[in-house]
Amino acid sequence: MFESLSERLQKVVSNIKSKGVINEDNISDIVREIRLCLLEADVNVKIVREFIDKVKEKALGEEVKKSIKPGDLFVKILKDELVELLGGDSTPLEVSKNPTITMIVGLQGGGKTTTIGKMGNMVRKKYHKKPMFIACDVYRPAAIDQLKSIGKELNIEVYDEGKGSPVEIAKNGIEYAKSKGYDYILIDTAGRLQIDEKLMDELVEIERTVSPHEELLVIDAMMGQDAINVITGFNDKLKLTGCVLTKMDGDTKGGVALSLRHLTNIPIKLIGDSEKLDGIGEFYPDRIANRILGMGDLLSIIEKTERELDTDEMMDTAKRMQKGKFDLEDFLKTMKQIKKLGPIENILKLMPGASKLGLNNVNIDPKLMARTEAIVLSMTKEERRNPDIIKASRKVRIANGCGQKVEDVNRLLKQFDQMKVMMKQMKNMKF
Repeated sequence: MFESLSERLQKVVSNIKSKGVINEDNISDIVREIRLCLLEADVNVKIVREFIDKVKEKALGEEVKKSIKPGDLFVKILKDELVELLGGDSTPLEVSKNPTITMIVGLQGGGKTTTIGKMGNMVRKKYHKKPMFIACDVYRPAAIDQLKSIGKELNIEVYDEGKGSPVEIAKNGIEYAKSKGYDYILIDTAGRLQIDEKLMDELVEIERTVSPHEELLVIDAMMGQDAINVITGFNDKLKLTGCVLTKMDGDTKGGVALSLRHLTNIPIKLIGDSEKLDGIGEFYPDRIANRILGMGDLLSIIEKTERELDTDEMMDTAKRMQKGKFDLEDFLKTMKQIKKLGPIENILKLMPGASKLGLNNVNIDPKLMARTEAIVLSMTKEERRNPDIIKASRKVRIANGCGQKVEDVNRLLKQFDQMKVMMKQMKNMKF
């Protein structure tokens, strides 16, 4: 997400930080580079012009305090303007009504049905809601089957009537959800390859009949500036409360996200950043600006960690580390916890200065972790708790038991010994 834009802007930021003063002469080259970065990221030309004018005006107009370096001040101005461009304050998802009715709309192929699955999964985990899906796309082949398949995978009920009137299905589905005590209802509506009158009339009728609290338009971030026309087309007929940008993990330049709020006044509420059913997150302009400028996103790492990991178990493990009692049993538990966070490289990319450290290009083979886990699982509980007893014959048995080589077992044990040395340095830490 924003990778190309981020790399180029970080070079610009690096150049400006080396300047002892900011004046008309040296800032001209900097803002020219920023302009090119934004245009190549497919940001609307008018927005780029306004953005550059604001940055330049503020940078030349600010009185620099002795305690602040001119370059640091410019970076702060640049970040503040990026946050403003992305929408300023974040606009939270509506989850307070009981039940909360959310209607999902968009063009065919934009990822509506998958987004519904991701949203159901997210509101259940983060907001402790009891979600239900309503299948109102009666036109696209296998649309209902796809939603039911996602519902089955997530153990979330899907209300459907097969073919019929989408308006009546939505109405009946909501009554059913209320009777069953569901408190977050997601309505999957039909899409078309392009906006047409028949589609919009149907969506307007569903809106009028069920009065949803939230109407979210799902947009493929790879559409580029054409997405603005789609948003405007839907918003002219419906009362959109926000957008969901999908495929933000793909080869997208980021221009849609940087142009959308300014041109349409519709907030981005969610972004889809992977194909998995946990690959969605709420949109925070300040965090995205930090990522673009290479400042990292520690808050998102913390939130994901708190949401996915068993904090009590991690605290127990940390205490054992402190006491020097960390064994392969603890190591196995830690590996299982880390797997819950998803690909490690996605976490590394959120670290401050990731690109400078080369962390944004790290690729970790998931099979490596699986092989390591297999070796540990091939050990007896006694061996995991006391690795020192693992001698030659035991190593052969462990290797045969998991289909690995004795060298692989030796490598793991050596790495574990090195880890224990590091653990000794943590003895003075308090938990």
